[in-house]
Amino acid sequence: MNKETKVLLSDLEFPEGPRWRNGKLYFSDAVSGKVIAVDDKGKSETIIQMQDFTSGLGFLNDGRMLVVSMQKRRLMRLDPDGLKIHADLSKLTDYNCNDCVTDAKERTYIGNWGSKTPEPPSDPTTIIMVTREGKASIVAEGLLFPNGCIVTPDNKTFIVGESHGGRLTAFDIEPSGNLTNRRTWAEFEGFSPDGICLDEEGAIWVANPSNAEVLRILEGGEITSTVKVNDTNVYACCLGGEDGRTLFMCTNQLFYGKRTSGKIEFVKVEVPGVEIP
Repeated sequence: MNKETKVLLSDLEFPEGPRWRNGKLYFSDAVSGKVIAVDDKGKSETIIQMQDFTSGLGFLNDGRMLVVSMQKRRLMRLDPDGLKIHADLSKLTDYNCNDCVTDAKERTYIGNWGSKTPEPPSDPTTIIMVTREGKASIVAEGLLFPNGCIVTPDNKTFIVGESHGGRLTAFDIEPSGNLTNRRTWAEFEGFSPDGICLDEEGAIWVANPSNAEVLRILEGGEITSTVKVNDTNVYACCLGGEDGRTLFMCTNQLFYGKRTSGKIEFVKVEVPGVEIP
């Protein structure tokens, strides 16, 4: 797939963690500390402004938004009367927290850098689970920069990209929410998975910033489609739009690079995405 990407929104600092919900794309503009919503016409509004980097987003079943506060190592919750601490993660990790996914049972799974900077190498680190009530615990260990993550629609499998491990790793989700039966879902050379999303055929779209591309991958590692970005790099992706066939991409020239070079770009794809819990 060599489709030319189009720009939905520009002049961002570092877009990350995209989620399509109720006709809008929500994402963190991480370096600016914002969560922004944009519709498919490019009209945007700031939903949250924090004095910290923002990262992964999730939603509780009643619609309240969850957002990772990276450096303060918290999961925040947007209530009708303002932003609250949903869970303090600082006793469970010493490193910046990053992407997350919230499942249908309102459990949020959160990765962290495993190092002081996003550059490799990093030490093996953990996945933290936060319950609806805000109780946090470690549910997986030994991961190399766990980053983009998904939960399958049957709520039985958790899949996470290990950015410094060059692989997607899958776990079974136990009724308690614990992660077991760790296995490699896909792995190959030149692969540094960042943000990911799932389509209706069970394939995963993966932002691969080591090669400025988004890959559609089947379990086992077969690549069925590739979308390249030009003069920038891509760090996260999300399927959405009216028919679920718009692949949104969070792009930026460098991780801590040129300010306001961040964009939301998009292309149309054939297979729609699954609804995110």
